[in-house]
Amino acid sequence: MLEIETKSIEEQIKYQEEQLPALLNYIKTNSKFYADLFASNEIDISKIKTLEDLKQIPVTTKDDIQKRNDDFICVPKNKIIDYITTSGTLGSPVLFPMTESDLERLAHNECCSFKCADSTSDDTFQLMTTIDKRFMAGLAYFLGIRKLGAGVIRVGGGVPELQWDTIKRINPTTIVTVPSFILKLIEYAEANEIEYKSSSIKKAICIGESLRNKDLTLNTLGQKIMEKWDIKLYSTYASTEMSTAFTECSVGNGGHHLPDLVIVEFLDEKNESVKEGELGEVIITTLGVEGMPLLRFKTGDLCYHYTQACKCGRKTMRLGPIIGRKKHMIKYKGTTLFPPALYDILNNIDGVKNYIVEVFTNNIGTDEILIKVGCDVTPTNFESTIKEHFQSKLRVTPQLKFEKAEVISKLQFTELSRKPITFVDKRNLE
Repeated sequence: MLEIETKSIEEQIKYQEEQLPALLNYIKTNSKFYADLFASNEIDISKIKTLEDLKQIPVTTKDDIQKRNDDFICVPKNKIIDYITTSGTLGSPVLFPMTESDLERLAHNECCSFKCADSTSDDTFQLMTTIDKRFMAGLAYFLGIRKLGAGVIRVGGGVPELQWDTIKRINPTTIVTVPSFILKLIEYAEANEIEYKSSSIKKAICIGESLRNKDLTLNTLGQKIMEKWDIKLYSTYASTEMSTAFTECSVGNGGHHLPDLVIVEFLDEKNESVKEGELGEVIITTLGVEGMPLLRFKTGDLCYHYTQACKCGRKTMRLGPIIGRKKHMIKYKGTTLFPPALYDILNNIDGVKNYIVEVFTNNIGTDEILIKVGCDVTPTNFESTIKEHFQSKLRVTPQLKFEKAEVISKLQFTELSRKPITFVDKRNLE
């Protein structure tokens, strides 16, 4: 545990404010975008001394980076040793150049995250996510595990047969994976008489999908895993833009902030700060990034945050599960929805193997939802059953289309995908 994680929130803020002058001077000198931003808004960075003062600076958006990607880069090409891109979920992929210092920071971040998830050098990790395709997460996990001094098995995503063969051969203690894939591992094990409950796996570091409800209890996905396999689950939240992760400890009350790596704000629709207990968008300012630092960047992710000290001994702020992304908000028949609410219902219906949620604009100009449901056999009245679940939980019923589970799986995992696709927004394409 880092010393700063056990200090008071006030001491953490003091540390961050001590880092501000160097950060502001660095990006003013090296980032054309921020030099222009400061000049056009007549911002004197010498007067930005506190986190509260940061509010004088306009926020940075994903559109800003997509339009002026090169103007954010702060280092010459000969200092770049790795190139990473975002997944492009909300637009064109953005390039993030990484220097030697940035990769060391990435390793430090993930090492701290693994320690938060009760991991030590005695663990062996089976990495069930890609390390290629310009994907930051897989690289971060690999570097973090090395820095932790633990063993790592780079199996990659998918292929349950290979995953179980590896577990049998090497006896890893921990898997790093998308949580919905754990259910596929269980399904394969049961179908092939593999004694998974007595395997070497003791815990799972879960990425890409939420395991918890707003009140921090396990959601449907988390419950279904625990009902089948009594391993310890640790939920995480991260993004390429922040090069930082928020990881749960054993208490399971939200992902812990690493205050030496990122400054975090929570803002409403008007870019005003929200109070604890209010839904806010995660806004980040990176610390220690050399290649492409960001200042007051709007992630688009909405969540709740918590500031009370954790029972684990850390006093850092914690993030709850991501409720949704602002650009993924759906206005459907007078109800405001986010995709995770739809996922939670689908994950709780027997017979639904997988799914993709599509949103498009109908002929009267409003949002329409089509859910492509993957199932091996369509039971009698299955459509009515699913619609009843949606009506009782959300008071609306989306359109449904049934496909073979293997058809949906191919749509979820395209050749270029680095994580499963469960949401497709066609509103801007029509």
